[in-house]
Amino acid sequence: MNPSFPDAIRIAETVRGREVSAKAVVAAALARIAAQNPRLNCFTTILADAALEQAEQIDRAISAGTDPGPLAGVPFAVKDLFDVAGVTTLAGSKINAERPPASKDATLVRALKQAGAVLVGALNMDEYAYGFVTENSHYGATRNPHDLQRVAGGSSGGSAAAVAAGLVPLTLGSDTNGSIRVPSAFCGIFGLKPTYGRLSRSGAYPFCSSFDHLGPFARSTRDLALAFDLMQGWDADDPACTDRPPELCLPELSRGVDSIRVAIAGDYFTQSAEPEALQAVEKVAKALGASQVVTLPEAHRARAAAFLITASEGSNLHLENLRQRPQDFDPATRDRFLAGALIPATWYLQAQRFRRWYRDQVRELFEQVDVILAPTTPCVAPLIGQTTMVLDGMEMLTRPNIGLFTQPLSFIGLPIVSVPVHRPGELPLGVQVIAAPYNEALTLRVSAYLEATGVVTAPVAML
Repeated sequence: MNPSFPDAIRIAETVRGREVSAKAVVAAALARIAAQNPRLNCFTTILADAALEQAEQIDRAISAGTDPGPLAGVPFAVKDLFDVAGVTTLAGSKINAERPPASKDATLVRALKQAGAVLVGALNMDEYAYGFVTENSHYGATRNPHDLQRVAGGSSGGSAAAVAAGLVPLTLGSDTNGSIRVPSAFCGIFGLKPTYGRLSRSGAYPFCSSFDHLGPFARSTRDLALAFDLMQGWDADDPACTDRPPELCLPELSRGVDSIRVAIAGDYFTQSAEPEALQAVEKVAKALGASQVVTLPEAHRARAAAFLITASEGSNLHLENLRQRPQDFDPATRDRFLAGALIPATWYLQAQRFRRWYRDQVRELFEQVDVILAPTTPCVAPLIGQTTMVLDGMEMLTRPNIGLFTQPLSFIGLPIVSVPVHRPGELPLGVQVIAAPYNEALTLRVSAYLEATGVVTAPVAML
């Protein structure tokens, strides 16, 4: 751990132990944001006054002998689709800027605050979470801290870049087709997409209800696990939220991986990938002693069905504004929504039928293995403004094809950690650690082992 940029758990330990005040920690984070955000464009809103006031409350609680929680004084920020009381939830759009401020915090924001974490702001994203690059026509592009000429990924690009640059140790994002995992890979940090329905989405602006997940970003597995543990719990305000009892993952990280059956995703997940992406998977697989290769049946059809469902549900949510004020959308988002509005209902229904079949087939696969490895992205982060890329000798559109390897997995709601593989002098890549539903602990155990052995790491990008 870089002592200049401690992780969340270490910050909380020092604050609770009175080695440093929460106000000093938060003030330092705000100073980093002020210095670096003009270059990175991570934040759409900075809540300096509210954050310092909350930090002072934590310091007073500690002085009075009260434990403010396991994340005491930890600065965090959230993708700008989470409701924050008193702040307008932009969801990356111009249209939403006209909405009144939120009346209360989103469920997950409230959970982290109750654990002592201090909210310092809201983060840039693709408009309405429909994208993989965070090149937002209204609020500008978020830049990758490892190379300012490249994208941070999306749609949670601001969330990943803020952690990678050391502005804050913990952020929240959303993942519909890969929007936590893609920016985690491009920015070289850890990102968790939990099982569908595992964390409440109440108070988060929706994109595609069938696939929307919320989850954390961090520079260590322990921080990721602690944040996930603190946010678990049934919520009546989210009809998709499972009533399954919370299963704490942080205590599981020390158990090792000897008993975990690990396999590598073959076929579809090796096609259209640059050699370095496959080498990253090989490096992780070797460290885990994994040689078995498995096939996820019809993964290419799963991706096609995911496109159909995403476009259909997303466009339906915005039909009135598409009719009344199409000029106020990001052009790239608008065009995809308009195309989605023309999809026949029979196609949508068939895609959902296929989804059920595919889910059953993949669940049978997890009777043979516990964890599957796959590339997170087919390549390193593209340049900002890059419209096409060449994969496996074929020129492809950049924006839709960054999610080649994430869409077939979020399609059926599997828990996944994207772990960062850093390469000296090169841009980072990510590897997906995938498990059966409700097995977040397995993915995090594997991630923790890989981190402890130095196979994966998330150093702060020094600008």
